[in-house]
Amino acid sequence: MMKLATIVALGAGLCAPAITSPRAADGGNFNGTWSVELVTESGLCDSRYSYAVAVQEGQVRLVSSGGAARMSGRVGPDGTVGLSVSNGTASGAISGRLQARSGGGTWKVSALCSGRWTARRHSSQVAQAE
Repeated sequence: MMKLATIVALGAGLCAPAITSPRAADGGNFNGTWSVELVTESGLCDSRYSYAVAVQEGQVRLVSSGGAARMSGRVGPDGTVGLSVSNGTASGAISGRLQARSGGGTWKVSALCSGRWTARRHSSQVAQAE
């Protein structure tokens, strides 16, 4: 089986309410670490992959990939995710939508394999000034 899900892991895209703050306008409301699980529905890839992904001000990057995967793309202010991923000669796309704590969508690696992904935001406690 091929280890190409890394390519798709961040092809991550997800849905959120309208936001008016400058930070939220650039995707900042999705900041944090997300656990992403990809499930292959067709093709030659392994059946399931799990990754950690970081979102910072709308930019997405792999935290754990277990390989030489590269990813580029953004989370939009409305939670829409659009990513391009590559690993060696294979390339793929991830799309979907994020909400406040979860999200999901689809992924495809060339003609090799495709499937669905889900994401869960890691909880973190934030200190608030009073």
